[in-house]
Amino acid sequence: MESTRSHLADRVRAAVVDRTPLRIRGGGSKDFYGRSLEGEVLDTTGLAGIVSYEPSELVVTVGAGTPLAELEAVLAAQGQCLPFEPPHFAWSGARQATVGGMVAAGLSGPARASAGAVREFVLGLQMVNGRGESLIFGGQVMKNVAGYDVSRMLVGSMGTLGLITEVSLKVLPVAPAEATLVFELDQAQALDCLHRWGGQPLPLNASCWVRDDTDPRGARDLLFVRLRGAVAAVEAACRTMLAGQPGTRMDNAQASGDWQLCRNQQLPFFTQPPAAGHVLWRLSVAQTAPVLSLPWPQLVEWHGGVRWLWAPVDAGAQLQALARDHGGHATLFVAAGAVSTGSADRFATQNPALMAIQRRLKDTFDPQGIFGPGRLFDFSSASSHANQPRP
Repeated sequence: MESTRSHLADRVRAAVVDRTPLRIRGGGSKDFYGRSLEGEVLDTTGLAGIVSYEPSELVVTVGAGTPLAELEAVLAAQGQCLPFEPPHFAWSGARQATVGGMVAAGLSGPARASAGAVREFVLGLQMVNGRGESLIFGGQVMKNVAGYDVSRMLVGSMGTLGLITEVSLKVLPVAPAEATLVFELDQAQALDCLHRWGGQPLPLNASCWVRDDTDPRGARDLLFVRLRGAVAAVEAACRTMLAGQPGTRMDNAQASGDWQLCRNQQLPFFTQPPAAGHVLWRLSVAQTAPVLSLPWPQLVEWHGGVRWLWAPVDAGAQLQALARDHGGHATLFVAAGAVSTGSADRFATQNPALMAIQRRLKDTFDPQGIFGPGRLFDFSSASSHANQPRP
């Protein structure tokens, strides 16, 4: 791995001299995500392998090019996991997701609302900046950070600040018990229940509200709630929730498969647009936000904190304004056809102060602008106010 690291650093230094744009790429599972793909590919798959793993310390250090599935298999063998459930996006046609891509994209799965985001589990990392310098930030314990927490700042940077070569992650034991409850509720009722349950000592882990159009009896509005924790806590929560709201308990094997589909956006809701020209938007809002009055199909995750919907690309301004009104922002997540890349509205915001911070970070880490130009924002436009999205 060390020889690969040196080779990649040499390529970065050569690119700085030649002013050659570089596009950092592992498995390519997130190629669909972002504004544009520009530059020569800097392949990180040679940075593969687990550097160290201490199950008793709940810490693993791994090369950025390591397949995510490989890391999760090693953790599972020790009864441990990445509790934020990073998506793999196998449908994207890529080889497979990598650990570096997981960190760079900063995307989390269904358990994000309770377990936390990717950045909360990054203890430290090694990187090559836009000068070709190898840098180390953080470490392998939680209490070793002094000054700016740069390692977590790189989470979600989409490879625009530097090349991540190695990452140390906190891991957690797999929960002893799990149960999924299903309730037939419209979206307003589902949000009300989630808010009420959220104020009680219940082991809520994930939730998903969606309209199921596949049922032969007709369309049904369904709320799925996953509980995780100690056996006694999960069983007690099931009794409490089912006593207060009519519902059913799913078979764990079936529920596990469904949550994996949700995690990787392979549920029927995600598989194809309901109308030609529609793209997939993600609205990150406060969990207490009410039902959003929109004419397009929606799926609600993170106890109300994320609203997925299919809508036309030109609805961006409306969706961004609505998301801001509810304490969040809108992201054009998956586009198609002519708008698959380069949409200026993907991460747009109206906050010039945040853009100024982004510009200063870019100038510090990548002064020549060789990493992923235009992937998150376009500094060449004075009117651009793009913002790094919340993972």
